[in-house]
Amino acid sequence: MTSTLAEYFSGVQHRLPGEAERVLRALDNQGSMNKEDLSLTSNVKRAVLDHVVMQLYALGLVEVATEGKSKICSLTRLGYDFISISNAG
Repeated sequence: MTSTLAEYFSGVQHRLPGEAERVLRALDNQGSMNKEDLSLTSNVKRAVLDHVVMQLYALGLVEVATEGKSKICSLTRLGYDFISISNAG
């Protein structure tokens, strides 16, 4: 059984916590940022943010890079596609 990317994203969206959408929107609106800034911008508590970022990373929607002691989060190309499709639907 094959499904389209839009159908896959729809299924993913229903399984993600509500905070995930806020994290994705913050990264889309503000660009790459460290976890502290992302927590403040998305209004997601830091303990919850770590869990959400790992889920989004596992799905390939977010990448995490290390810069010094900071972890910088940014959207991947798939992450931008996810936002575009969820905005359209």
